[in-house]
Amino acid sequence: MTRIMVVDDERSMREFLEILLRKEGYQVSSFGSGEEALGWFIKEGCDLAIVDLKMPGMGGIELLKKIKKLNPETIVIVITAYASVESAVEAMKAGAYDYFIKPFNVDEIKLHIKRALERKRLEEENRDMKLRYGFNGLVGTSHKMRELYRLIMNVAPAKTNILITGESGTGKELVAKAIHSESPRKDGPFVAVNCGAIPENLIESELFGYEKGAFTGANSAKEGLVELADGGTLFLDEITELPLNLQVKLLRFIQDRYFRRIGGREEKQVDIRLIAATNRDIEREVREGRFREDLYYRINVIRIDIPPLRERREDIPHIAMHFVEKYNRELGKNIKGISEDAMNCLVEYHYPGNVRELENAIERAVALEMDSLISVSSLPPGIRDSTKVKKEVKPPPSPRIEIPPEGVDLERLVAEYEKGIIMEALRKAGGVKKKAAELLGISFRSMRYKLSKYYGDQE
Repeated sequence: MTRIMVVDDERSMREFLEILLRKEGYQVSSFGSGEEALGWFIKEGCDLAIVDLKMPGMGGIELLKKIKKLNPETIVIVITAYASVESAVEAMKAGAYDYFIKPFNVDEIKLHIKRALERKRLEEENRDMKLRYGFNGLVGTSHKMRELYRLIMNVAPAKTNILITGESGTGKELVAKAIHSESPRKDGPFVAVNCGAIPENLIESELFGYEKGAFTGANSAKEGLVELADGGTLFLDEITELPLNLQVKLLRFIQDRYFRRIGGREEKQVDIRLIAATNRDIEREVREGRFREDLYYRINVIRIDIPPLRERREDIPHIAMHFVEKYNRELGKNIKGISEDAMNCLVEYHYPGNVRELENAIERAVALEMDSLISVSSLPPGIRDSTKVKKEVKPPPSPRIEIPPEGVDLERLVAEYEKGIIMEALRKAGGVKKKAAELLGISFRSMRYKLSKYYGDQE
């Protein structure tokens, strides 16, 4: 049952609203002070609150702000006998859904309550759909992806800086766009900057802009990407690629949102939400002096780690079909689906390039396939051959070991054998530790531990 909270220091008004709303089928709780109402709300919560503007002690605006801070989804309607344009504007800025002047029209307030609750219901249904199926280009129904969707929607309303980490191809920019589109800034600009794609001597001017005559060729003033993001979100992808001298300037900007164009004297301020991303081990970059520790703490207020595709294989069929539909439209094809053998290949492959690699594979398959179903032969050789090799590999026969009369040092023998296997895996992986760990069927953390154990610190 829908729960409504009524807060008014006037007893007759509380009783009137209680009777009115209970007749409409709502569960109603009423309070004569803001303090009493807030205590109850913290414990119980409600779907909608009707709050009087002027009350002794905690006033209506203060209560409104506290309610919205505790639960932004709670609808708050403000009522008052002392109406003014200023109070109405203040209430709406604080998050009030509506504002009524006493005495108000009964039918009108009932209609507005009904509409507000219907909108809330639709928003909750939309939220549930997103948690189940994904949104803003993010696809997947696994537990890890549902947790990611939930985290995105929880952090989106805040202004806090966010750091997104994950391997290349996992969709870090898609996550940043999803946060932006779910935030109050969604109507503002989303400006993405790939810090690794801009030449080092141009990064500062691209970010902060420049004034006319600041350097040779600066024939006119130019806005930087920071200015273009004003009122919206600035996404700094691959932030660990920034040179140290620019990290200092970025730190100052993040602290107070003030900056100065190259060659300029005037300090400018912008209102942006900062989201940064990297596919590197950023803590290692800090330890080895390539990334400033103070900047790391500034951007790492909320951390979002995107799982690699191999850790959510149950999502692969869903994602693959999403890309089949996409490239059917783009290439004018009519592929109906993916054959069982081809899907098995897709699910078993390890995807060092993550979702981006899967998308490229499906684009290729849709372009090449002549039948109604994608077959194994249309998949990239790396995917189909990797799966074939995996099936053909047989465990090596156990070596025959003779134990001499004096016995053996079992721990030393096992360690030597393990060291030999690790070195062979590293050789086959071209020295790439992550790939070697995958060949051995162990985690990257386990690989690092074993290398440290046998060969000393590998950092």
